[in-house]
Amino acid sequence: MKLYSYYRSSAAYRVRIALNLKGLPYDYAAVNLLHSEQKSEAYTSRNPQGLVPALELDNGELLAQSMAILEWLEETCPPPSLLPADPLQRARVRSMVNNITCDIHPLNNLSVMNYLRSELGAGDDDIHRWYCNWVDRGFKAIEQTLAGSMGDCCFGDQPTLADVCLVPQVYNAYRFKVPMEPYPNIRQVVQHCNSLPAFASAAPEVQPDA
Repeated sequence: MKLYSYYRSSAAYRVRIALNLKGLPYDYAAVNLLHSEQKSEAYTSRNPQGLVPALELDNGELLAQSMAILEWLEETCPPPSLLPADPLQRARVRSMVNNITCDIHPLNNLSVMNYLRSELGAGDDDIHRWYCNWVDRGFKAIEQTLAGSMGDCCFGDQPTLADVCLVPQVYNAYRFKVPMEPYPNIRQVVQHCNSLPAFASAAPEVQPDA
């Protein structure tokens, strides 16, 4: 398989973690977002959405969108499973995943912040307040949920899709200087996950294009 990735893309970061957890080898194809390579004809001819990540399968098929890729990996690839066996727990994991991938991340994506700056005239302080507002709203809910669900990881002691999505979002929060002191449960889970080889080797700073 080949993963089209950018080292700082949190969506691509999720997929790198999941591939590592499942022990699946892949080739890394860097797509430089700062140089708009994701919008090039060579890339959009393969992935019309013009986004990363994209996963090229061994048969040549291409999957786009991180959550579609993660669900495909869960349904077709070997253990460990990244969703609990119990349907209710699976729903709770997906609820946390959606908090991150639907409510926090899209509002703080680079394209949104660029739009705020270029089209609406927002300054750096305005954009930082915007960023922190949506992270804070999402993290407050996650922090409260973790108080009743966490072990070493978000739900018990084994990583799930919740951890796969939370770690990159927290990486971004630190990068954009979001105060993390109010979230001890989140910080504890992320610290543990980052001690695991599958997470550590997926970190942005160790990618080929870092």
